[in-house]
Amino acid sequence: MLGCFIPLHNCIDNQIHSAAGFQLRMDCYKIMQEQGHEKANGNAKITSAYNLPSKYVIHTVGPTIHYGQEPDEDEVRELESCYHNCLKLADKHELKSIAFCSISTGAFNFPKDQASKLAIETIRNYLKNNPSTSLEKIIFNTFSDEATEIYRKNLNRGG
Repeated sequence: MLGCFIPLHNCIDNQIHSAAGFQLRMDCYKIMQEQGHEKANGNAKITSAYNLPSKYVIHTVGPTIHYGQEPDEDEVRELESCYHNCLKLADKHELKSIAFCSISTGAFNFPKDQASKLAIETIRNYLKNNPSTSLEKIIFNTFSDEATEIYRKNLNRGG
């Protein structure tokens, strides 16, 4: 939750923390100190967004897959929990929109196509099971042309 500490690293965590400003890292540090342990995979926390063009940042930690391996059932459930718990937290704060990166598909090695399908299915199920949600817009903010095409393909498959 503290962000990436590799200077100029191009991961999404570093991008968010760098753009938001040091206040975000301080908020995250305070949360980590209060809870006394690292955030478990699949949970979500919310902070102010500071210098970002949004009100909040919802933080989650997805599973890390060993390079070249396929995710096991627990890792799939953890990734599903990331999306589900972020949506629940957004609703709790009556947010109208939320943007998701493709959680765990960068340095954490979750297969992009499988992660995309899981994200789309989890979000669709959440919306179906929570008709009074405050959310009006859900955005998939992809990091590459490859990821954009994967999401586009999988969104079109599901109707």
